[in-house]
Amino acid sequence: VGRLDEAVVLKRRVYARRVATLGPMHPETIRNGVNLTYSLWAMRLLDETRSLGDQLRPAARQTLGADHDLTLALNQNLASTLVVNPEHTRNDLLEAENLMKDVVQRRRRVFGPEHPGTRLAETTLSNVRALLALRSASA
Repeated sequence: VGRLDEAVVLKRRVYARRVATLGPMHPETIRNGVNLTYSLWAMRLLDETRSLGDQLRPAARQTLGADHDLTLALNQNLASTLVVNPEHTRNDLLEAENLMKDVVQRRRRVFGPEHPGTRLAETTLSNVRALLALRSASA
C-alpha cells in the first residue's frame, strides 16, 4: 500500500523481460502487460496506459481470443482510461461506449448475466452512457 510507483517500475521490468524472452504474443507476456496497464491506470498515467493497451489488444485477441477474460478486462480498462482522462473528447466517449457494448455482450454470453465481471461491465457502460448524455445536454 502506498508503493504503487515502485510496483510500476517492477512491472515494467517484468513486462520488458517477458517480451524479450517469450515474445509479445505469449499469454504470460500479455498477462504481465495487462497487469502493468492496471497499475499505470491507478497512477493516472493515462497516455501510457492507452498506448500499452492499444499494443496489447491485437495480441490478446489473437492469442487468447476475443471472449477471454483477460482480453475483456483489457478492453474495459481501455474504456475506463478514455473516460477518466480529463481531456476526453466526445469521440473518446463514443469509443469507450463501443468497447463496453462489446465487453458487456461477450461477458453476458460467456460468463452469464449474474457474473461479477458482467455486472461491473454493465455499470461501466451505464457510466459511459451517462457521461455521453451529460456532454450532449451541455452542448
